Amino acid sequence: MRVMIVGCGKVGSTIAEQLQEEENIDLTLIDIKEEKLQELGDEVDALAITGNGASINTLQEAGIKDTDVLIAVTGSDELNLLCCLIAQKASTTHTIARVRNPIYSKEIPFFKERLGVSVFINPEYAAAMEISRILRFPSAMKIDTFARGRVELIKFKVEPEFGLNGLSLSRISEKYHYDMLFCAVENGSSITIPNGDTVIHDGDLVSIVTTPRIAAEFFKRIGLKTTQVRDAMLIGGGTISYYLARMLLDMKIGVKIIEKDKARCETLCELLPKATIIWGDGTDRALLMEEGLRTAEAVVCLTDMDEENIFLSLSARKVSQAKLVAKVNRLTYNDVIDDLDLDSVVYPKYITADYILQYVRATQNSIGSNVETLYHILDNRAEALEFRIREKSAVVGVPLAQLKLKKDLLVACINRKGEIRIPRGQDTIQIQDTVIIVTTDRGLRDITDILER
Repeated sequence: MRVMIVGCGKVGSTIAEQLQEEENIDLTLIDIKEEKLQELGDEVDALAITGNGASINTLQEAGIKDTDVLIAVTGSDELNLLCCLIAQKASTTHTIARVRNPIYSKEIPFFKERLGVSVFINPEYAAAMEISRILRFPSAMKIDTFARGRVELIKFKVEPEFGLNGLSLSRISEKYHYDMLFCAVENGSSITIPNGDTVIHDGDLVSIVTTPRIAAEFFKRIGLKTTQVRDAMLIGGGTISYYLARMLLDMKIGVKIIEKDKARCETLCELLPKATIIWGDGTDRALLMEEGLRTAEAVVCLTDMDEENIFLSLSARKVSQAKLVAKVNRLTYNDVIDDLDLDSVVYPKYITADYILQYVRATQNSIGSNVETLYHILDNRAEALEFRIREKSAVVGVPLAQLKLKKDLLVACINRKGEIRIPRGQDTIQIQDTVIIVTTDRGLRDITDILER
């Protein structure tokens, strides 16, 4: 499969690095800056073309006629749309455009119909959506959704007051009788795809799959807060803050945004009349205290600098019991961030790369069972995927207990016409089901890939 990426900034580089790990994908990179291509060339094996991705000559030189998917992720929405339009006119390639400006959000159906753009991605909107889910359920460190929101993969930290220390997963299931599946346990650098004999300890990071209702009931039983925050302080007034504020206001959550650019504050006041907009420096601790940092229920750090977001979160932890969320762009900080006392960290570039990877895998397997949802989880060391079963295969109609599944792989959930099932050994996968798989085996494209060869 041939994939072309136009724009090799932060998003383009992350996508290229993720696709590099996939099998049978030939990459072509286009950027107007040769130095960007040279830097990325040290990490990614790809054909590099210096030029304007909206130029038909550049696209033809890069081999657009033989390209299966073109991904336009330059810093300009308009240039991305133009790249996709020209690619559509010159070939039959699938096209993906990054479009961030809220003005275009209501015009996407028009672009798809008239310009033929296959997929639109908006890293800022996707990041805001992830943060809003976390603030709805502040006890969770991370929440990924499947089956159009009917199923959630929820990550939380085991605290002493939960009374789970030293219990095996089978014992926990016997004690609480909830229809859910423990699908990952993290203890320091160790990651386990667990079974019933796996023992939980205080301080472990545990991921479960279940419905939102059952998750809320379980967390309430063990003593975790299950109600959404009542107010949120957003530090930084960029595009993510705008999208997030709009979502939180719809959830009846009070919003206060602190932004140092006066003109941006005026714009936000017009766009978000129900939010409180403060003109000031979010790194000014005295200002934050004056604006209610000590009593805020959530603090979300969304400045343009990763270092500021991390520092502000750590600083807020000293004086506040708020739910803390920090946005981080540079993924090289992962090993350091894991050791810090940060509640939740959101990586917009990871979110975007996962979405594109999901589309690419589904395109590679256009019949049978497609990847409908994909998340990299557990610090990118495992995947959670949702497959739609479209036809008969070796896994259909066979009890799960009789399938020779790969090691470190769980069939976590079956969605059958809206009925959510946490599967047991005698359950079967049927045509038209969607099936959620959690695995450390990277690169699954088809539901039959869960089987040992």
